[in-house]
Amino acid sequence: MLRKAALTDLLALKAIRASVVENVLGDPSKVTDADYEWFVRNPGVSVWEENGDVVGFSAADPRNGNIWALFVAPKFERKGIGTILLAEACACLKSAGIERAWLTTDPNTRAEKLYRAAGWEHVGEKDNELLFERSL
Repeated sequence: MLRKAALTDLLALKAIRASVVENVLGDPSKVTDADYEWFVRNPGVSVWEENGDVVGFSAADPRNGNIWALFVAPKFERKGIGTILLAEACACLKSAGIERAWLTTDPNTRAEKLYRAAGWEHVGEKDNELLFERSL
């Protein structure tokens, strides 16, 4: 079930982010509790629930058009949840008036394949990651 995130979801969001085996956060200090809280309090964080548990989330930044996060717990990968969460993040950005979204991801990952299949264009590199953009 897709729904908007609440502050009570913060621990689940952080646990999912820490559980992934691709796009691992090399320096956890780069993503703070304040970052999570800002995204939850502002339009842009959606979660996917299975049996009452949050198993995936996406966060879109309406200030600059960035898909800040898209993560699914490993046990729930390959079920279409990431595709749904990506579409929701794009819809959030579009409703905020963003015309072109961007995101970064590590190369040679399932995430890269997901973005390419969804029509995202590889436009360069940013912070040692692949930079993708897409018109909304």
